[in-house]
Amino acid sequence: MNDIELTWNETERNEILKTPVFTVTERTSAGPGGRKGKYIVNEAPDWVIVIPVSGENFLMVKQWRHGEKALSIEFPGGVIDKGESPQEGAVRELREETGASAKKLTLLGKMNPNPALFANHVYVFCAENLVFSGIQDLDADECLNYMQIPQSEVIEKIGTAEYPHALMASALALFMRTDRRR
Repeated sequence: MNDIELTWNETERNEILKTPVFTVTERTSAGPGGRKGKYIVNEAPDWVIVIPVSGENFLMVKQWRHGEKALSIEFPGGVIDKGESPQEGAVRELREETGASAKKLTLLGKMNPNPALFANHVYVFCAENLVFSGIQDLDADECLNYMQIPQSEVIEKIGTAEYPHALMASALALFMRTDRRR
């Protein structure tokens, strides 16, 4: 089959559950050969991941993750606010979570966290030439520490209990691909 023959067309969408974080919808779609199916899709705002580079270190955050029931070391990031561009969201999240700003911000890529289940995207940025104020501006529900960690350590430990977040591994892969091109 060619790409057109593989395409499904949505015929109906019903909201099943609305939460502050995402909305669960049931989508009815028609596909190849007259197939029809109902599919559950999570709809959420897009978000950003920022990879702050400081010499041979990454500026990372450590925070509690309720789904994992554990602390997680991650790159700064979060939801893009309504009316913000991905770049504006990246600048804001970096400042809020670490107190840093970047003189250079580069988009490394845009990914869907899981195209089978999610309708949103994550934008990954590299932040360089950092300026530190040291003053965080966290959201009311955020409690996190920031720290500089050697890039080699992050690369070595990604995918371990300390670094369990799959999207951080994907963001790191984009960074490593781009870093080789420099």
